[in-house]
Amino acid sequence: MVRVSTQDLTPEAVASGRPALPDYVTTPNAVFSDEGVQWRYGRPPDYTKTRKVWREGKKMSHNAGSLEEIVENLVKNWEVEASFKTKLDDWRTIDHANYTFSVNGGPPQTGEHMLKVGTYNAVIMPNEYYSPDYSDFASSHKTFKRMMPNFAWEVLEVYSGPPCVAFRWRHWGVMKNDYVGFNDKGDRVTAQAHGGPIDIEGVTVARVDGQLRLQAVDTWFDSLQMFRQIAPDGVVRKEPKTDNRGPEARFDEAVAQAVKLSPDEISKLHSDVVDGKRSGGCPVMMNRE
Repeated sequence: MVRVSTQDLTPEAVASGRPALPDYVTTPNAVFSDEGVQWRYGRPPDYTKTRKVWREGKKMSHNAGSLEEIVENLVKNWEVEASFKTKLDDWRTIDHANYTFSVNGGPPQTGEHMLKVGTYNAVIMPNEYYSPDYSDFASSHKTFKRMMPNFAWEVLEVYSGPPCVAFRWRHWGVMKNDYVGFNDKGDRVTAQAHGGPIDIEGVTVARVDGQLRLQAVDTWFDSLQMFRQIAPDGVVRKEPKTDNRGPEARFDEAVAQAVKLSPDEISKLHSDVVDGKRSGGCPVMMNRE
């Protein structure tokens, strides 16, 4: 693979055909066609609806081959791998020997950590609305994907090029269903769907290698910004923790009580997550574009 420098990534250099850039920076959908990998639900997810939300709601239109587009494509492919490839060895967007991920100055975490806890739990700190301590990979994805089925992501600005890429990003969607989660005390928290936008921003500094694979990734954002938009008037319902069942079982019961779902509808919720009908994003670095 050709090593890439800042000069190589000017629009003129890219347009001239030098160098041969990896596919995961030239298209946002490169990893969907990867073969011989272990997908979380047996096949690649379907991001059609989320890509549509991105096209219709993005603020920026980056030039083809620009550094902004390259960074955007890299992160989108990374997010798909982090959310849906269950073996770290199958991730093509990272330098395996040197990859770490940290949030808001916290300790660097490995890719294996994110595979274990899930992308949402890897980036959200415990707070009055939600806590990774009372959620696992499956329940965290149900919590946010049910509330906001499509969570699009874009690069707003890139401040520096490789090997140390600094950029500002935006994540957005619509709160279509009630929020149901568990907070830092283990209490069940419910917020009524308002049908309005959820729109957050953050900054990431990522070191990349000569193949533009991610190495040390440091992200800063206010995760409470999302929850303030979920409950803009601060109106939530909190119910104390009453049992010690697993996170997914507690979530299913909480949703059933909150929206009066039948057992058949609960089963449908499970299958929608599995077959990708509810896929489509998570926050950068929150986990699903």
